[in-house]
Amino acid sequence: MSVNQSYVDFVADQLGRIVSITTRRMFGGVGVYGDGLFFAVLDDDALYFKVDDSNRADFEKAGKGPFKPFGDDGGSMNYYEVPAELLEDVEAIRPWVEKAMDVARSKKRVPRKKKK
Repeated sequence: MSVNQSYVDFVADQLGRIVSITTRRMFGGVGVYGDGLFFAVLDDDALYFKVDDSNRADFEKAGKGPFKPFGDDGGSMNYYEVPAELLEDVEAIRPWVEKAMDVARSKKRVPRKKKK
């Protein structure tokens, strides 16, 4: 798990044309925040957006799958790989960003149950 700084800069520049972007290195990858919402992950020079039932089909239709930080046997997370060609076209990726941010926004409102 690693991400080249030049890729981080490229993604931040492209997505920054849509929303205010900040990044944070974590666990070998990079967390991507849009307007303060954690909505994307960078790992192995690939971009993954947060998904739920509202946008998962977009990724599946594009032939993209879930983020599996621990390999095929380690399970997946609710982030799916963004088609690389979308990063070249700000207007094409805009609805994907907006949907991922909507997912992050909706998940942020759900209070977590406290463990006993």
